[in-house]
Order: sequence, then C-alpha cells, then structure tokens
Amino acid sequence: MKKKKILIFLLALVVITGLFAGCSSSDTSSTGVSTTSEGKKIDKDKIKVGFIYDGSLGDGGWVDAHNDGRLALNKMGIKTIYKENVPESQKVEPVIEDMISQGCNVIVAASFGYMDYVYTEAQKHKDVIFLHNAGYKTADNMGAYFAKYYQSTYLTGILAGMKTKTNKIGVVASMPIPELYRQIDAFALGVQSVNKNAVVNVKWTHTWYDPAKEKEAGKALVDQGNDVISEEQNTTSALDPAEEKGLAGIGFDRDKKNEDPKMYMTAPVYHWDVYYKQQINDLIAGKWKSEKWLKGLESGVNDLAPIREESAPAGGKEAVEKAKADIISGKLKIFAGPIKDQKGELKVKEGQILDDNYLEKIDWFVQGINGANEK
Repeated sequence: MKKKKILIFLLALVVITGLFAGCSSSDTSSTGVSTTSEGKKIDKDKIKVGFIYDGSLGDGGWVDAHNDGRLALNKMGIKTIYKENVPESQKVEPVIEDMISQGCNVIVAASFGYMDYVYTEAQKHKDVIFLHNAGYKTADNMGAYFAKYYQSTYLTGILAGMKTKTNKIGVVASMPIPELYRQIDAFALGVQSVNKNAVVNVKWTHTWYDPAKEKEAGKALVDQGNDVISEEQNTTSALDPAEEKGLAGIGFDRDKKNEDPKMYMTAPVYHWDVYYKQQINDLIAGKWKSEKWLKGLESGVNDLAPIREESAPAGGKEAVEKAKADIISGKLKIFAGPIKDQKGELKVKEGQILDDNYLEKIDWFVQGINGANEK
C-alpha cells in the first residue's frame, strides 16, 4: 500500500511538472524565439538574420548603407544572409519563405514597398521577428524603423541655398512616397532658411535604381539652369551631369566623395548599424519588443558625411554645424509654422509644429518647390 501511494505521488509530480513546463513563459519555439517577462529572446548562437534589398550591392547608396549594418552584425558574431534586387511586390513573400526555410529567425526588409507583404508574412510566422524599414505597420513580432533623415536633408539644404548663384536647385527624386516628400520638404526649408529667393526643382524618376534614367533626370535639371543638384536615388548617376559641368552636388545615403570628387559637397547619410545592433542586443537580452523606432541626429543613425570645404560655400560648414546643434538641442524645429504648400495654402499655422505621426504620411510639397505632386 505504501509503495502504491509513493507511485501515485511520483506520477502526480510528473504531471504537475509537465503542466508547469508547458505553461512556462520562456518556451522556445522551433525557430529559437522564446518569450520572457521583458520581451522576446533568441540565444546569440541561434540568431540568423535575412536581409532583403530592393537594389544591388555596390550601388553606393541605399543598399550599401543597409549592408554596412549587416556587416556590423557579422562582426558581432551574428550569422546573416541577404538577397538583392527583390521587387517591392508580392514577389518578396517567397523570398521570405525561403529565408525562413534556411533557418532565419529575423527578417529585415529594407524598403518601404515591402510593408504590406511583410505584414502578411509576419501573421503567418509568429515565431519569426520581422523588421521593416520606412513603414508604419507593426505586429507583436514585427517592428518598423526609420531615421529622421529629413534633419540631415535640411542641413544639406543650407549648403545648397548658400552655394547657388542661379537660385535654381535641382533634386532628382525616386518614388513619390512620404519618405521623399518630408525629405525634400526639409531640404527646401533648409534652402529657404538662408536664401529666400532660391527655388527647388524636382524631377521624379519613379525608380530607386536605374542609372540611365537617373542620369537623364540630372541632365535635364542642369540644362534648365540648376547649378546645385541633389539626389534621392540608390546610385550617384544623377550627379554625373553636374560633375561634368563643374557644378555643385549633394549625394544620398552614403559618403560619395570618391564618385564625384570635383563638385561633391556632402551627403546626408545613414548609419543603420546603430539600429540593427540595438535590436539584436535586445533579442539576446530577452528584451525585444515590437515598436515604431524613430530616432535622429542625436542617436547617430543619420548624420552628414564630412563637408568637402573645397566645393562647399564659404561659411557653409559653420552654418550647418550651428543648425545641427540647434536641431539636437530642440531649439530648431524644422516643420514649425507658418508653412504653406505649393499652391500657397497655409498648411501649418504659426505656433504649430508637424509631429512625427503627421510626417509619417505627409504627401505635399512646401511653397518654393517646383515639381509635380505625384501622390
């Protein structure tokens, strides 16, 4: 009888232990993702990150900037893979599925146009972490991230406004999405802060990566008398016509002094390693949570490449440094009213400031910009 009671007790203990184990908040899924009291966790040696790019490595801009962040993870000992030239369409979904089948438990989709498809995949794979760039949709296992890059384009606008002699400044722009509207708007506001007579002329290419089309757009702007050219493209091709004419230019995403050495002044740049390393460290520590991550100059995730004083306007570097300090301190609010749109309609009243939620979906140009609003 005594042995029977002991046996029953041991069996009950096994059942109770199993129940507690099944209810544990730190259960590990087949992908290695577990949940702690503070967030999601993956052991460092189990992390594998798949990066998805809309363009090619070696573009000198957007893709290379993100790939710099990927390489920074490699230096941390994190396993990564990547796929280039993935269209911003439903075609990204099988790429994600393939990466997951290869053992990726973190997916980085590094372009705005992937947003809806990444969100769909995040619903299907709850045990995979998704990080989407430039968008706004999130889920329990999907975060959105971006930088206040418009702060950097405002600073380049100061240089452009001080440099121009024709008071015509050209911008070769890729896709008519909120990211581009706020960056070009901030650029124009930077121009206007030092030169009320200058106008900004925008030419859309409707592509992130097409060197021939980018160069054609840059040439058209040069032919129209724009003597400073800025570009928001994946390559430097838009600046080539200005380089050939000895005109000033401003890059995009990465330092491009080697591509266009004569006319290049600077470029607003990304340092995506700031974000990627933080996310991975949070996962390792069991503290990862979905969020809309948005930081600016104060964090170092965006900045300016070193200003090339040989081609920059006199006093330009000092003016930029002061404005940068004022932005970081909060003294300078870039989107503070009054601000009118292209048609002269008051969009931001005196005393108002556009917040990040509004800027996330902005779809209009400020007064002083010439170019079709192709929202």
